[in-house]
Amino acid sequence: MADLLKFVQNEFVAKKDFPEFGAGDTITVFYEIKEGEKTRTQFFKGVVIQRRGSGNTETFTIRKMSGAIGVERIFPVNLPALQKIEINKKGAVRRARIFYFRQLTGKKAKIKDKRR
Repeated sequence: MADLLKFVQNEFVAKKDFPEFGAGDTITVFYEIKEGEKTRTQFFKGVVIQRRGSGNTETFTIRKMSGAIGVERIFPVNLPALQKIEINKKGAVRRARIFYFRQLTGKKAKIKDKRR
């Protein structure tokens, strides 16, 4: 049964080529929204808090500040509405999941850039 499930996922789910990113990176995700019969592209720019799962069930969480309120959004990697992902900044963090970032405000909430 598991082999059949893997076969179907590999054959019928379209793989998209997104750049490599991880926790601490600032990215912009462009995704399609359907409103009635119209479709439009919207973007969500923020810091990646975590990547979770593997294969077709992989997701990533992005956090942005909207005024003084933090907004988080979880995107599946294989979401058909995802159009593209742009990496704005590479962040230098020591953890794979930076949940501590939620409590930080002001200058403490700044993530250092990764040296190239």
